[in-house]
Amino acid sequence: MRISTRGRYGLRAMLDLAMNPNCEPVRMSAVARRQALSRKYLHALLTTLKTAGLVRGVRGAGGGFVLARPPAEIKLSEILHALEGPLSLVDCVADERFCDRTNHCPARHVWLTLAGAINDVLERFTLADLVALENEGGAKESRNRGTSKNARIPTPARARRRKAGKK
Repeated sequence: MRISTRGRYGLRAMLDLAMNPNCEPVRMSAVARRQALSRKYLHALLTTLKTAGLVRGVRGAGGGFVLARPPAEIKLSEILHALEGPLSLVDCVADERFCDRTNHCPARHVWLTLAGAINDVLERFTLADLVALENEGGAKESRNRGTSKNARIPTPARARRRKAGKK
C-alpha cells in the first residue's frame, strides 16, 4: 500500500489548519504557500475534505478554511479515507469480488490482518497528536522547510533549478 500525494498533501493541509491557534479562517493561498502546493491542487483537496465534513469554508473578507471539528476529534483515518478511499494492501481486501480465491486464500488472512493493523494506527492518531508532535519538535523536517507565516518556501521548480546549479 502506498499513500498517494493526495493523502499526504491533504494531511499536510489539515495539519496546517490545525496549527492555527485562534481557529480563525485560513486563506487557501497561505496554506498553499506554506505547504508548497499549487492552489489548484489544494483547492481540489479542500473540496474533497469539505464534502467529507472535515473542513468548512468561510466566505467574505476574513474568509478561508477552518476545521469542521476540534483537532482532537479528527482522526487520521478519516482524513486518509476521505482522500484515498479504502486503504488496503491488495484489492481483495477492499472487495472480495475482486478475486475468485478469496474464500480459500491463506494469504488473504495476512492481508486482512495488516490492513486492520494499519487502520488501528490511523484510528489512534488525531490531528491534535500531530500538532503536539510539531510543537514538541518531532517534525523537524517541516520546521526546516518553514511553516511560519513569514517563511519563504522554495517552490518545486526553484528547488529543481538549484539542484541543477541554475539560479
